[in-house]
Amino acid sequence: MLGRHITLFTLFGFEVKLDFSWIFLALLISWSLATGYFPVTYTGLSATTYWAMGIAGALGLFFSIIFHEMSHSLVARQYGLPIRGITLFIFGGVAEMEEEPKDAKTEFLMAIAGPIASLLLALVFGLCATISINFGATAAVSGIFSYLSLINGVLALFNLVPAFPLDGGRVLRAALWRWKGDVRWATRIAARAGSGFGLVLIILGVLNILSGNFVGGMWWFLIGMFLIGAARGSYIQLQTRRAFEGETVARFMTESPVTVPPELSVAQLVDDYVYTYGHDMFPVLASGQLLGSVTIHDVKALPREEWASTQIGEIMTPRSETNTIGPREDALKALSLMQRGGRSRLMVADGSRLIGIVVLKDMLKLMSLKLDLENLD
Repeated sequence: MLGRHITLFTLFGFEVKLDFSWIFLALLISWSLATGYFPVTYTGLSATTYWAMGIAGALGLFFSIIFHEMSHSLVARQYGLPIRGITLFIFGGVAEMEEEPKDAKTEFLMAIAGPIASLLLALVFGLCATISINFGATAAVSGIFSYLSLINGVLALFNLVPAFPLDGGRVLRAALWRWKGDVRWATRIAARAGSGFGLVLIILGVLNILSGNFVGGMWWFLIGMFLIGAARGSYIQLQTRRAFEGETVARFMTESPVTVPPELSVAQLVDDYVYTYGHDMFPVLASGQLLGSVTIHDVKALPREEWASTQIGEIMTPRSETNTIGPREDALKALSLMQRGGRSRLMVADGSRLIGIVVLKDMLKLMSLKLDLENLD
């Protein structure tokens, strides 16, 4: 769902990040407000004023989305759920949870916090619009406040649609979870509702495109596609968590992996190890002590003419918590480390003593077998 991003700032201990796709959204919103919404709603103003209003509206939406997601994050922290941060992307924003809520009450409170925050902003901006009009402010100022009041109301109502993974879908899941006591069943029903709503948006998008509203129609179409993918992805993620629940890294570990010494040249590594074993990562050992790992990425970052004269100890990545895990650690933690670091292998160690490696494809293979045999669908 999310690609490359930059960290903007930290607020209340949460990193606020901007996915590069959000830049497109900001430009699109600014353009549509400056050339469409504001000129139609507030006639007689200059083009410069409309563009200033459009940019201010986009910045206000930026703030509103952060406020919405921050409310989710603060409630999550109150109930012990770790949040990696908040990321703005092309379809809005997301509070990145490291784990799912442990009970229906936490799910409900965390989900409902976002729409409540947006409704609160709608009231505040509406009050600001009324005050600005009564005190004789320009149409541009009152217009911006009115738009932000409207858009926050729309955000709140849209997010309350009972379609997972929208906030309303999470509220639905919480209610079903509380009723049946089965989070997997509740997620499956809520995800199906999300896919159904996504399909409705796709149909609306196609109808708009056929009627000549290409930009609006394409936007609904893309949101519908996103919701269908997100709903399915959320259910698969839950299945994954359930399949690995209670499993340790040792369950998936391969013992006695191929290792390399730090004095080996990069050229020897490629010729004698990479081409021979086909691995993309090798632990680096010296006198039985784990120093770190060397990967294909490390090799590719070095000019080819320097391969023969460079030892892998010079380019390796030192052992750390990002590439090494203990054998008794939760298997889900290993998956999280792989996902965050873009790795397919982790070293398994007890202190500086290498025990083995854990490979993503091995974990997924065993997970698939477990899902099939235990019928976790």
